[in-house]
Amino acid sequence: MRLKTNNLKYIIKTALCGALCTLFSGMTITAQEIIEDEVTNEAKLDSLAVVEATENDSIKPFQRVKIDGVAAVIGQHVILDSDVNIAYQQLISEGVSAANVSQCQLAGSLFESKLYAHHAVQDSILVPEAEVNSMVDQQLDYMTRELGSVEKVLKFYKKDDVDEFRKELFEINRSNKLAEKMRAKIIADIDVTPEEVREFFDEIPEDERPLFGTEVELAQIIIEPKVPETEEQKVIDRLNQFREDIVENGSSFATKAVLYSQDPGSKSTGGKYTLNRQTPFAKEFKDVAFSAQEGEVSEPFKTDFGWHLLKVDKIRGEEIDVRHILLIPDVTRETVETAKKLVDSIRQELVAGTIKFKDAARQFSDEKETREDGGQLINPTTGDTRFELTKVDPILYDQVSKLKTNEISLVIPDQDRQGRKKFKLITVLNRYDEHIADYANDYLKIQELALKKKQIDAIREWQDEKIMDTYIKVNGEYRNCEYSGNWLKNE
Repeated sequence: MRLKTNNLKYIIKTALCGALCTLFSGMTITAQEIIEDEVTNEAKLDSLAVVEATENDSIKPFQRVKIDGVAAVIGQHVILDSDVNIAYQQLISEGVSAANVSQCQLAGSLFESKLYAHHAVQDSILVPEAEVNSMVDQQLDYMTRELGSVEKVLKFYKKDDVDEFRKELFEINRSNKLAEKMRAKIIADIDVTPEEVREFFDEIPEDERPLFGTEVELAQIIIEPKVPETEEQKVIDRLNQFREDIVENGSSFATKAVLYSQDPGSKSTGGKYTLNRQTPFAKEFKDVAFSAQEGEVSEPFKTDFGWHLLKVDKIRGEEIDVRHILLIPDVTRETVETAKKLVDSIRQELVAGTIKFKDAARQFSDEKETREDGGQLINPTTGDTRFELTKVDPILYDQVSKLKTNEISLVIPDQDRQGRKKFKLITVLNRYDEHIADYANDYLKIQELALKKKQIDAIREWQDEKIMDTYIKVNGEYRNCEYSGNWLKNE
């Protein structure tokens, strides 16, 4: 029976250097599991990095164990029973059924992560403390927003105080980053030759070769209503009034952020962020933040998100604590109507054939990322121009699944990241129907699979070697598990 590509054992999971770690549980998928598990929900697997329990697992449902018991020692790293418990709690918080996860799996995942982290230190791989602290801050902010308060977060994770929890999260994140860098180093120089790609393809039995789903290449034109200068000035004047109240009258910056900021990511925490130069914030935001003195309140400044007021709370070397207030100038009914008329007229010209889609995109589209490429979209998952229809966002699927090649969609109402209305036109540049993998026509996909297979083999070989060269002690009931790695060093 021929299987879809996402169910085929030859399809190797992507993002070896990133997706093998969860957000903060320290878990990884083993190399063997990556190859053999038939993935039916790729997005969930990428985010959780766990697989279904095997029949060989001696501990089936998750059973709580005593806190602070030592599950294992991997090199310089001690893995406590409570570490496994944290990993379990994180899975439950993300909606995973406990029936699908065993302690053996969680323990084995932690063993792998610590093995990578241990040898990363041996190889002098460094992770800046500021980067780890920033990750911890973002995680605590996220958990607080999800659960409602810091107290509820501590109760959920069974921690006595936030400092204790921060220290644990710091060590877990540091270990994760070290493991990630170690895996990246292992596969950094691995490549595949055309001959290896051919050998990889030829080794796949004909009745098991991938069935690639229907794919499309897409282009779009985005028309955004203009923000009138009067609306921009209203926002600037309001931020200037906030600044005067804070600087001259001693008003609380945090209180104003809670009351007025339109940034959902920081509003509840008084506009607080911790960042360093590598934190993925808007360049304009970081330029202002890192040029201000401690305690200084900036003048209003603009980014793609809107207008900001920023205060530097604390400077700690390369890391700073800031607060900000975001206000988003609004469009007016008149500018929305003007944008709607423009996109309608563009569509009429496209349908009539008086202008080509790529030329219209370059001339009219407000989306900077795609405008110069004639509106063509890049698949963020693969970096390719093709989108497999069964894997695209459901909203996008509804918009393009029935379009013929070069057909122009109706005007699609949409929203920008500030929630303001915009309008979109989409066309299908090319359509590639569902087909069995062909070496010539699908060479790039097959090359990618061959490369990932080779990377997996390299990681497995490295792991097998390092397990034998590293001090490893597995304790208690974890010695009864069957792992894909030789953690018990059974000769």
